[in-house]
Amino acid sequence: MTASDPVIRLENVYTAYEGADRPTLTDISLSIGRGEFVVIGGPNGAGKTTLLETINGMLHITHGKAVVCGQDVRGDGVQVRCRVGYLLQNFAFDPLTPFTVEEVVLMGRYGTIGLFRKPRTEDYEAVKKSLHLLGIEDLAARPIGQLSGGQQQKVLMAQNLARNPEVLLLDEPFSNLDMFAREEINRLLARLVGSGITVLIVSHAFDDLPDRPVRVVVMQEGKIVVSRECPPKEVEQIVRNAGKGPSHA
Repeated sequence: MTASDPVIRLENVYTAYEGADRPTLTDISLSIGRGEFVVIGGPNGAGKTTLLETINGMLHITHGKAVVCGQDVRGDGVQVRCRVGYLLQNFAFDPLTPFTVEEVVLMGRYGTIGLFRKPRTEDYEAVKKSLHLLGIEDLAARPIGQLSGGQQQKVLMAQNLARNPEVLLLDEPFSNLDMFAREEINRLLARLVGSGITVLIVSHAFDDLPDRPVRVVVMQEGKIVVSRECPPKEVEQIVRNAGKGPSHA
């Protein structure tokens, strides 16, 4: 994989959940370059989360080809997930979860550490760096289950950053955050994209996006109806107007 190759390439992809009678995604083609900032919009049930799961190698691809970070998703899903961070929507820990914040973030390094091996100095350094990026170093020794929803969201973001991902998939990452925290996360995302990490966000909130070009992808009924680059201030209007007719770029 060279620097000019797309980091995500989907060609006529169909995916289906186990036991489903028909595909959830239909004829999806999408090419995303390294360091792109992508916002995925559309109505509930349009296939936005399914698109992220497909990129992350979590769903059965019935037809088509998907290549992520230079690896075929159909045959190398585990390797793909080692190079991709994925923040789930509305994930919450039970209050009795015994793990500390540091331990949860360290879990993001397991793909690098390997089975039955102890964490190394560089693993703890990656955890420390991620906690610092999210401004939650003071929570390192706290039990994860005792934190607020917004704090847990930041911990899970730190866990994904600890693996040094090439691609970061975020499903409604602002849902538990106040306005100040959202601004913090958006500034962080702008820095990550600037460093060459590809960021894809599923969101219904289009304000306070990083001040940089955005690729907006709009989905309806399991298909992509819009894929184009635009200034961040135009994203909401493009998503709202997408229902009036397809517009590919």
